[in-house]
Amino acid sequence: MTEPPPTRPSLLVRLRDARDAPAWAQFVQVYAPLVYGFARRQGLQDADAADLTQEVLHTVARSIARLDYDPRRGSFRGWLFTVVRTRLSNFRDRRRTHPDRGSGDTDVQHLIDDVASPEEAAWWDAEHERRLFAWAAEQVRPHVEPATWQAFWQSAVEGRPAKDVAAELGLNVASVYVAKGRVLARLKEVIREVQGDADA
Repeated sequence: MTEPPPTRPSLLVRLRDARDAPAWAQFVQVYAPLVYGFARRQGLQDADAADLTQEVLHTVARSIARLDYDPRRGSFRGWLFTVVRTRLSNFRDRRRTHPDRGSGDTDVQHLIDDVASPEEAAWWDAEHERRLFAWAAEQVRPHVEPATWQAFWQSAVEGRPAKDVAAELGLNVASVYVAKGRVLARLKEVIREVQGDADA
């Protein structure tokens, strides 16, 4: 592995400084697609989903300095889900009050009815994990030798047997396990920086 990026204070701590542009860029990279995907899943058209995503990001920006984050009381992911549901509910209310505004959705009433259902909460959690892993992989991969990355990816993500991966890459089996362990450890470290807690 080449030199990994340095460990930084958690993203949630860094976001309290509105001038920390890299932290906000990182936050948008990780969370905007999650919010947008949820909005689309709830039936919003592209433009409305993009607007809702912007509303959520503005709410986070206004609230993060006052957020007394304590992982024992709940996850940031859960708090953000509440913000998204609230903004979606507000969107629904605006559409009911002013049906002439918007992008032409004809059935707005159903958008929020089951937003807090167990299925939607499960989707939110799973999509959050998927998006966070994909983002972390983008951050870590440039700092890992190509053969190490392939050994990790094929054994950990694709689930191929270590002996098959080793044979294909010209490595010994122990090297595959070491590569897998090192890359997983770095991914967890990067994810912890974003989550701000130890349950990465």
